[in-house]
Amino acid sequence: MTRLSNPSHAAVPSLKARRFGLHAQHESIVLMRRDCPVCRSEGLSSRAQVVLSAGGREVYATLYQMEGDLLGHDEVALSEEAWRLLGVAPGDPVAVRHAPAIESMSSVRRRIYGARLDETAIQGVIRDVAAGRYTSIHLAAFLTATSALPLDEAETVALTRAMVDVGDRLSWAADVVMDKHCIGGLPGNRTTPIVVAILAACGLVAPKTSSRAITSPAGTADTMETLAPVDLDVGAMRRVVEAEGGCVVWGGAVRLSPVDDIFIRIERVLDVDTEGQLIASVLSKKIAAGSTHVVLDLPVGATAKVRSAEAAGALAARLTAVASGFGIRALCLQTDGSQPVGVGIGPALEARDILAVLQNRPGAPADLRARACLLAGAALELAGRAAAGEGVTAAEGVIADGRAWTKFQRICEAQGGMRVPPTAGQRAVIRATRSGRVILVNNRQIATLAKLAGAPERKAAGLEMHVRLGMEVAAGDALATVHAESRGELDYAMVYAASHTDLIEVEG
Repeated sequence: MTRLSNPSHAAVPSLKARRFGLHAQHESIVLMRRDCPVCRSEGLSSRAQVVLSAGGREVYATLYQMEGDLLGHDEVALSEEAWRLLGVAPGDPVAVRHAPAIESMSSVRRRIYGARLDETAIQGVIRDVAAGRYTSIHLAAFLTATSALPLDEAETVALTRAMVDVGDRLSWAADVVMDKHCIGGLPGNRTTPIVVAILAACGLVAPKTSSRAITSPAGTADTMETLAPVDLDVGAMRRVVEAEGGCVVWGGAVRLSPVDDIFIRIERVLDVDTEGQLIASVLSKKIAAGSTHVVLDLPVGATAKVRSAEAAGALAARLTAVASGFGIRALCLQTDGSQPVGVGIGPALEARDILAVLQNRPGAPADLRARACLLAGAALELAGRAAAGEGVTAAEGVIADGRAWTKFQRICEAQGGMRVPPTAGQRAVIRATRSGRVILVNNRQIATLAKLAGAPERKAAGLEMHVRLGMEVAAGDALATVHAESRGELDYAMVYAASHTDLIEVEG
């Protein structure tokens, strides 16, 4: 065996790199034989956290051990993420050693037992997360600890600042840099591409970075990706905005608050999205993107993320207070969260709704158009581009005369070329079992059904709504159509639909 020099450690025996083809999302995993000499000499055990070193790079990874001849004694097998981060070639020497203790975990443990964290402690946690020192278990522990005892305002401000500090920051040659964000929890509420097109068409700078789905069937980045590339780096994002005034890109690709996307991956598994984390997530990306003004959409409804006007008011107060502390003017709007927005739920289906609104097609979802114009109108007024009370009319005019559609096409082309959203090959209809009036559409169950059908990973999967609250239906009428890319996913979704009779409730 060769030895790999490391300036900060004594020489550590090295092994030959082998690409194992193991996809573990964004986790770095290393496989070694239990009887490997390095495992024995270093005292490594399964599920230990180790540091991999090669070519001047270091990666923290979780070790799993195996038996048999699939691996040689002198080989170390790497997951796809570890392989990418190390930048090795087959056979390259890789050194493996115990990872040092993570000092910031003492702060996480204190938080688990109910202690508040100061800014220094939170900065330590976030720096270690950004450096890749936290495994999924460590991340889950931190997120759970800050959910069981919610972050107070001081912790939220500290978390927001720390998340900004570990990433890139953008600045723009404009007095007003506009952004818009929805806190989520409402299926189909995909207004962002429409709002950005309207604002950019009106001459505003709107560099929109968006997240992928956390607990929903589609995030804005997931939907936009069916229409244009979203994995732009900072340089490409800047070129798009300088050319067209706006963009809709994935925040994870431009390293604006990169820790947020790490948290999102764990939050998706835990199915949690707590208030303090939500505020830090939203505002850290606005601050990093150089925004000066932001309009925030807070849907309120019995099955939405925010259940009451009182809760929305409290959240709005915290959002605006934290934003103000960072020099951002924020305006929060409470909107109807009683039912999904538009017709489609899922990346490609929501993209089709966006195109229908921008292209002024007959039958385009009126609620999606109205909500987008409400938010864009508020942004125009906040930016001083429309008089008070006239913003909605101005936004409607930009859609009606085709300027928004023209601008959206130009943005898509600048981001790498416009795409046609995919279509699912498997479909099944959910029908009313009785005649009557639609009195409930359960947002949470609708979202779960769309995810069971494959969304957001399967871009064409999701749900197509055929009814709205208050509509009269007859027994046998179509309530919704499930779209899936495989028969198994379709069958699984339909079993869920059959067992949840209050998914779309009809009162006779």
